[in-house]
Amino acid sequence: MYRQLFWILASSAFLFGCDRAFAQESAVASAPAAATPAADPRTFVEIITNQGTIILLLETEKAPISVKNFLDYVEKGHYEGTVFHRVIKDFMIQGGGFDAKSPGREKRSGAGIKNEAGNGISNQRYTVAMARTGDPNSATAQFFINTSNNNFLDRKNSSDGFGYAVFGKVVKGIEAVDKIASVPVKPSSAGAPGDGPSEPVTPVVIEKIQVVVPVASIPVTQP
Repeated sequence: MYRQLFWILASSAFLFGCDRAFAQESAVASAPAAATPAADPRTFVEIITNQGTIILLLETEKAPISVKNFLDYVEKGHYEGTVFHRVIKDFMIQGGGFDAKSPGREKRSGAGIKNEAGNGISNQRYTVAMARTGDPNSATAQFFINTSNNNFLDRKNSSDGFGYAVFGKVVKGIEAVDKIASVPVKPSSAGAPGDGPSEPVTPVVIEKIQVVVPVASIPVTQP
């Protein structure tokens, strides 16, 4: 009888253990899964120069054509070894088109793109816009960073009725922008007529432009 009682108790303990384990597994299975952080949809690019690093946040929604064009040149490596060839105090710094190894020689670029200056973004200090010629739809690879509030470049204020399309803004590295904006300059062979001295005496070289991933690692500071 004792042996029979022993086996009854042992069987009950075993079944109790199984039920408890099953209950624990069910609780785990029914617990809500931890939320996965949403991917950051914003696009940042890093401009590495011999005067410091600048990080831009691109306006992918408001200037999709300009952003895609810019990123196409980034992907091709077009900007590596180009310079900020045009620096005008209290106005802007312009680059991305001329070869550092051959001063005055413009790198080959693609066709011009549609002017997006009507996107509602103003040419404020530390915004980045597409450079162009007299043809409103002639922007290719060159860009400029405004170093002053240049509202007169906006479409609504522009003398030609088209303006200059802003497609991003500096979110880190404004000290590098200011440093470039203050370099000594000399008469330029690549600047626009009437600029006066605007070519840096010592070349300001763009060593690389690249998309920054992951963006979460960037401590963004607004100017």
